[in-house]
Amino acid sequence: MTAGGLIAAPAGGFHGPVKRSITIAGHQTSISLEPVFWQALEAAAMRLTLPLSALVAEIDAIRIQANAPPNLASALRSWLFSNPA
Repeated sequence: MTAGGLIAAPAGGFHGPVKRSITIAGHQTSISLEPVFWQALEAAAMRLTLPLSALVAEIDAIRIQANAPPNLASALRSWLFSNPA
């Protein structure tokens, strides 16, 4: 908990990004996300009955249509927050 006792660290503590390679549109790309985001993406892919790479590819396809596309990791995080489990 903080000095004020209002919040606590996440269960399991804090973790930095983990880099993974995923094939999108026939080419390998590396994405760095914190483990909690990888877990959320895996759960979303399972819920949608898609392979993880297919979900990431779909989010990427939507991302690149934006006027000012963010990087892929940011798009994945934003998508997860706008599509909670």
